[in-house]
Amino acid sequence: MQRAIQADESDDGTALGRLQRDVENSDGPAVRVAPDQQMELVQNSVAEALSGEELPLDEETIKQNLDEILLLLVAGRSSDSHGKALMSDLVSVFGAHISPGTIYPRLHDLEESGQLSLHELVHTKEYDIDDEEELLRRVESSMEQHFAMGLFFQAALDELD
Repeated sequence: MQRAIQADESDDGTALGRLQRDVENSDGPAVRVAPDQQMELVQNSVAEALSGEELPLDEETIKQNLDEILLLLVAGRSSDSHGKALMSDLVSVFGAHISPGTIYPRLHDLEESGQLSLHELVHTKEYDIDDEEELLRRVESSMEQHFAMGLFFQAALDELD
């Protein structure tokens, strides 16, 4: 099964829609999570939208959003979606070294909640997205909440100047 998450092409005029269009229309490729691990492209597109800066995320922020990040990392792979590969993705995409003691319980919880399905192989367990609609709903909700909080922080800082 080929899995892909693409940004909505609608022009809704919201700040979120404008940011999404800015990222999509940057000189680099459009933001896309596709099979065979395209998270580096996503990271590069976001960095370009941030004027060439790296993703400004610390490990605590990554841990707070780990469920959604893991779901997207699994969705972005067509194979090798096991814990060790996902931890490697966290390092390559975010520079985050999250311990197996944090990753594996979260993967187990996502599997228990029906968001991931587990495939036991000979020496490892691989994960797959169990409900793509729920993945989209969950990630979009998280994205909107973070964006709204960012807008609040920006407005508050502007008032302090």
